[in-house]
Amino acid sequence: MSGKRILMIVGDFVEDYETMVPFQALLAVGHTVHAVCPDKKAGEAVATSIHDFEGQQTYSEKRGHNFALNATFAEVDPARYDALVIPGGRAPEYLRLNGRVIEIVRHFFDANKPVAAICHGPQILAAAGVLEGRTCSAYPACSAEVKLAGGTYAEIAIDGATTDGNLVTAPAWPAHPAWIAQFLTVLGTSISHSTQRQAA
Repeated sequence: MSGKRILMIVGDFVEDYETMVPFQALLAVGHTVHAVCPDKKAGEAVATSIHDFEGQQTYSEKRGHNFALNATFAEVDPARYDALVIPGGRAPEYLRLNGRVIEIVRHFFDANKPVAAICHGPQILAAAGVLEGRTCSAYPACSAEVKLAGGTYAEIAIDGATTDGNLVTAPAWPAHPAWIAQFLTVLGTSISHSTQRQAA
C-alpha cells in the first residue's frame, strides 16, 4: 500500500480529539497528513477545545491542547491531495465563511475524492453546497444545516458512522473507531493482522 496525501483543515477551537486522533491514526498507517488553518503557517498552532457529554442538554466545552500545523494554508493546492478531513468543534462555524476553504472543499467533491467530516465539520460541507442528495451525519444540533443544504441527515448512534460514496461522516468523537475505519476503507487502506506468535 502506498500512502495517500491527505489535507486536514482546522481552525482555532477545533475539537481536540477530532483533530489529534485522526491526524495521528492516519499517520500511523502510512499516510501523509497536512494540517492547515487559514492565515496561519507551518509551525504555528491552533487552540483546541474539548467537547464532552456530561448529562446537560448539550455538550460542555473546555480548553484543549495546542495543535501544531505542519503545512501553510496559503500554499495549499488541493489537486495535490488525495483526500480531505474536516474535524468538528467550534472552528467550522467561522471556517465556512472563508471563500478559499469553500473552494478547496468543492474541489474534493468535484473530483470525487474521499472526504471525512465529523461533528460540526458538516457545517462547512453545507456552506460549500456539496450535500444536495447526499446522506450525511453530524452532531445532532447541526442536522438543520444538513437538511437545509439538501442533504439527508443520518440518524445514527453517537458512536456510529455512515458512508455515502466518497463521503464518510459521524456525529462526534465517540464514533472514531467506526469513522476512521470507514474512511480507511474509502481510501483503499487495508490493515492485516498477523496470527503468528513470536517464539519466547
